[in-house]
Amino acid sequence: MSNIMDKFDLKGRVAIVTGGGGQLGYEFCKTLAEAGAAVVTADLNMEHANRAAKRLIDAGLETFPYQLDVTSKESTHELVAETLKRYGRIDILVNSAALDPKFDPDAAAKGIAPGAFEDYSLEQWNEALNVNLTGLFLVTQACARQMVAQGKKGSIINICSTYGLNGPDQRIYIKDGKRVAFKPVYYTTTKAGLMGFTKYLAAYYAGTEIRVNALTPGGVYNNHEEYFVKNYSAKTIMGRMANKDEMNGALLFLASEASSYMTGNNVIVDGGWTAW
Repeated sequence: MSNIMDKFDLKGRVAIVTGGGGQLGYEFCKTLAEAGAAVVTADLNMEHANRAAKRLIDAGLETFPYQLDVTSKESTHELVAETLKRYGRIDILVNSAALDPKFDPDAAAKGIAPGAFEDYSLEQWNEALNVNLTGLFLVTQACARQMVAQGKKGSIINICSTYGLNGPDQRIYIKDGKRVAFKPVYYTTTKAGLMGFTKYLAAYYAGTEIRVNALTPGGVYNNHEEYFVKNYSAKTIMGRMANKDEMNGALLFLASEASSYMTGNNVIVDGGWTAW
């Protein structure tokens, strides 16, 4: 009879984490590696990938850094090839790479708040869709092809956002009665698209053991300004922002056999943000 903890054991598994050099990406890499998986720390910024991988290696965990451009089909195929060369298989994919909000540096001079919909540029819109949706498609397609080839089994986890479920409350970005910024239009649009992609792919792989789910974090503290922390925290039932490691349990659940009867769904870890 197996122990419940055995279901969380990832020994012998191989995981790829995109955006692995980021704040949450590193936490995901660390979690999977501590559970026994060999982890590819993939990031566009090689300096960040190397730094994250070094921290894991220094802790005695199995990983290697990889410079990945999710918008390049060639880069995603090379990622798969290198992973197979080193480890021979791919069992878990965590799609954590995403474009952070970029604001027009000239917005203030124009008399508008950064991120304003009426003035958001087509260039920034297209760049965001290319990374957050096309990049998601390319990486997943390359990895899923290998999962099919090795027995139609694997776990794909797409990192969403509460802003992919609800529209942003733009009042959060008001400081001392003055608007500081807007959450840009692309963020909700692409994160909502990620949820559609999750459900599509889960249904597409019906009859196999390839599971596709989403993990939706609430706001994670990352040296935010005091006004933002106060405004954001007031909207959560728990009255605070998340700590950077508070998504790790849900991530491990989705990656492991503990969630073996779950696909096409979304685990929300948001301190109650979406509950009221």
